[in-house]
Amino acid sequence: MAALCVGAVAAAAQTIPARLGPAVFDWAKMDVKTTDVGALRTLVRQPTATLDELEMHVTTLNPGLASHPPHTHPNEELVIIREGTVEVLSGGAWKRLGPGSVVFNASNSPHALRNVGETPATYHVINWKTPATPAH
Repeated sequence: MAALCVGAVAAAAQTIPARLGPAVFDWAKMDVKTTDVGALRTLVRQPTATLDELEMHVTTLNPGLASHPPHTHPNEELVIIREGTVEVLSGGAWKRLGPGSVVFNASNSPHALRNVGETPATYHVINWKTPATPAH
């Protein structure tokens, strides 16, 4: 019986991603995956010393397209506009933003992002989960 328990614990440990330590994400070395709306660079999705999960990616949206319809999720999120002109749904209103702008999407707040410019828009997304993050 003890061997069975040890085996179950070992199997569970293998499914938990390692904690993220010091890391560097080099723009020139990021894998770029083409999507139906532009491109995606996936950086990381794993726990850290203080977060249950840190997820970061970079999205490029082609002109006139949206990443997805307005939606909500329990985790909080930062969006940092790298290039292009976008409109974001934030606090119930659409707001136009350009490079260097930052958006904070609060827990369970409706939000969306669309490229309203004539060139691709690229933005960094950073979101996290902690023990305080609501289940839904």
